[in-house]
Amino acid sequence: MKAYEFPVRVMPGGTIQLPDALSKQIPTTQHVRVIILVNDPEDAEEKADWNRLTSEQFLAGYSNDDEAYDRI
Repeated sequence: MKAYEFPVRVMPGGTIQLPDALSKQIPTTQHVRVIILVNDPEDAEEKADWNRLTSEQFLAGYSNDDEAYDRI
């Protein structure tokens, strides 16, 4: 089994169109499996939360005594 990944927009009526280069590689009588992955707005919010937490934790471990390393 081969897998192809490509971005595509869902068109009015819920249809999607394969890129021309891919359409030429797949015989028209071929059965295919389709997996649709959609960006979830909550994922972006969760990622921002993790980035903020990581920054806070990193800076919490920083001490003024570490300042000597900044001058090198």
